[in-house]
Amino acid sequence: MPECLDISEGFDVHEYRAGLKLRTQDGNSMHLENREGYGCPACGRRFDRLFVSSDDRVSFNDPPNAPFCLARTAEQLLLLTH
Repeated sequence: MPECLDISEGFDVHEYRAGLKLRTQDGNSMHLENREGYGCPACGRRFDRLFVSSDDRVSFNDPPNAPFCLARTAEQLLLLTH
């Protein structure tokens, strides 16, 4: 089982900087690629991409055709695609 992202006290991208590649960042949102093989905090499986946002509303123009999980911290919503 891969090491899962620990979001028990919130999510800090800097704790996982070595294994997550920043793809895009816009205001209060960022899109990252999982290069280290971290596990999903919701289901434990390895995830491919991670979207993190502290915005209260987010819409997606082209949702992925893959399974996904959602995880919530006090300040952020995390969307993880598998």
